[in-house]
Amino acid sequence: MSLGAISRRTGNDSRRGRRYPRPVPVSTGQRLLRFDRRLGARFVAGADEAGRGPLAGPLVVAGVLLDYATLRGHRVRPLAELNDSKQVSPADREELFHAVIGCVSALSVRVIPAPEIDRFGLHRSNLAGLRAVLADLHPPAEACLVDGFRLGPAAPPHRAVVDGDTKSAAIAAASIVAKVVRDRAMRRIDALYPRYGFSSHVGYITPGHTLAVQVNGPCDQHRRSFNAKAYADGVPEEPAELLAAG
Repeated sequence: MSLGAISRRTGNDSRRGRRYPRPVPVSTGQRLLRFDRRLGARFVAGADEAGRGPLAGPLVVAGVLLDYATLRGHRVRPLAELNDSKQVSPADREELFHAVIGCVSALSVRVIPAPEIDRFGLHRSNLAGLRAVLADLHPPAEACLVDGFRLGPAAPPHRAVVDGDTKSAAIAAASIVAKVVRDRAMRRIDALYPRYGFSSHVGYITPGHTLAVQVNGPCDQHRRSFNAKAYADGVPEEPAELLAAG
């Protein structure tokens, strides 16, 4: 093995006998924040939802506004561990929720209940919620980012970012808010409907949830427009709209 190879591993500069600094790992939050900063905008909005897939409970849509002119130093440090809500534990999501609330310049949350989802459809309800939360944010954002969806001409000018909650700090922050708000709502719903186990599966289709619906029948928190094994044997367990959407 050459001396040069050894010096690269140990961090020594063989020509001068000095140590050079090793690269500092970039946190998930730093990577997400860099994506937004590269847009060159002061106000960046992000929107995301939680609860598209569950058989029961509301769809929660959140929008956040980040002011990159002031989001520096001690104000931005709480976002160092920001990440897609699906990539962090429930306890870490709660901590990140408080960090996001302390860092955003504006916040909007819309809760769309199961009967409204049944009436208008999941996809339409989701798009309407995303449009609404972006329109709620003031001052208007110079850049609006949405996780994966194009919202149509009625929405503020926006950019659909595929897998945006893993790329953009604004979208990831919105995903944290939406997920925490929805999980809290499902725990409250569990207290009202204790037979279904909502606090554990938060409305998603699980064997236990399916059995509870078959034994007790659906409650008014269940999305009756979804085709699920819990409602009728032999029907796919995934909601029909999600299967159609791929």
